Amino acid sequence: MKILVDADACPVKEIIEEIALQLGIPVIMLIDTSHILHSDYSEIVSVSQAPDAVDFALINRTNKGDIVVTQDYGVGAMALGKGAYAIHPSGRSYTNYNIDIMLMERDIAKKRRRAGERVGKRAKKRTPVQDKQFADAFYKLCRKAKELEAGL
Repeated sequence: MKILVDADACPVKEIIEEIALQLGIPVIMLIDTSHILHSDYSEIVSVSQAPDAVDFALINRTNKGDIVVTQDYGVGAMALGKGAYAIHPSGRSYTNYNIDIMLMERDIAKKRRRAGERVGKRAKKRTPVQDKQFADAFYKLCRKAKELEAGL
């Protein structure tokens, strides 16, 4: 089991590493060549800047039982399809029960943007409360994955 992170714009990299270190889970952070990332704990994998290159590299390294952290609903869906767990930096888990509606909402928003509508709210600065929500949800997911891997 490992944690794979779509790290280009991930706001919770430090939280991921802290929890992974505590639980002894290896982490792979994937970025494109336009980003620079250093870590004393995680393996950093840099891939081409081609569209979706990080997404495909991440999914190609994903196995059943791994944990994927991504803001991209499509990557979350592909991770679920491989039998992995997936979680958004908000702390919301992608599941087989919610992924269809999430993908549908993404598609509707994309169509509205193409039609010239302003969709969604402006991004606000991330708060400590949001970090805590992610940390709590991520820790629980990691513990669950470790227990299932151990057959408990």
